[in-house]
Amino acid sequence: MPSLAKTERAALCDLFLLVGPDAATLCEGWRTRDLAAHLVIREGRPDAAGGVVVGALAGYTKKVQDKAALRSFVDLVKTIRTGPPFWNPMRIGPLAEAVNGLEFLIHHEDVRRAQPEWVPRQLDDWEQDAIWDRLPAIAKLNYRSSPVGVVLRRPEGATATVRSGASTVTLTGAPVELALQAYGRAANRTRIDGDAQDVAVFLAHTTGR
Repeated sequence: MPSLAKTERAALCDLFLLVGPDAATLCEGWRTRDLAAHLVIREGRPDAAGGVVVGALAGYTKKVQDKAALRSFVDLVKTIRTGPPFWNPMRIGPLAEAVNGLEFLIHHEDVRRAQPEWVPRQLDDWEQDAIWDRLPAIAKLNYRSSPVGVVLRRPEGATATVRSGASTVTLTGAPVELALQAYGRAANRTRIDGDAQDVAVFLAHTTGR
């Protein structure tokens, strides 16, 4: 079975080299150099990676990331392409897929969809299925405080309830689009159905996450 993490890692590295260190991304305030530095410290500096999710550590994380961003962009991309250091458990197959599959997919799209005239990729069925398999867990986490219930639906009809509620909105789209929506990226092609007020409440809650 192909690896989502390896496929998206390689594709992102190729795109980094194509667009260069100063291209836009969907990550607010970051150019491609900043995103590359983030990925390098995420795998190589666990002491500094915590600031991404823990506000108290954000200053230290930014300091380490800014220093990493001063490295040659080609060297940063080479480090990402090589993968985690030998001591990092994220090198292990199942764990790598669990923690890196959607991470590299989202950041690949962060670069792709920040470029002019982007169009959605036509992903292979195996990759859409791999995204779908991992999506409910992250969607449950990211929508855990949604004021309305949330159901994910693939165009073929498969569904996953990721947030229960008295009223519900249904998000329909290809798994990659649903993943981008779950991660708060506005550049997605997901259709949101439900009562107009519920949809408005959901959008107000999720916009800008």
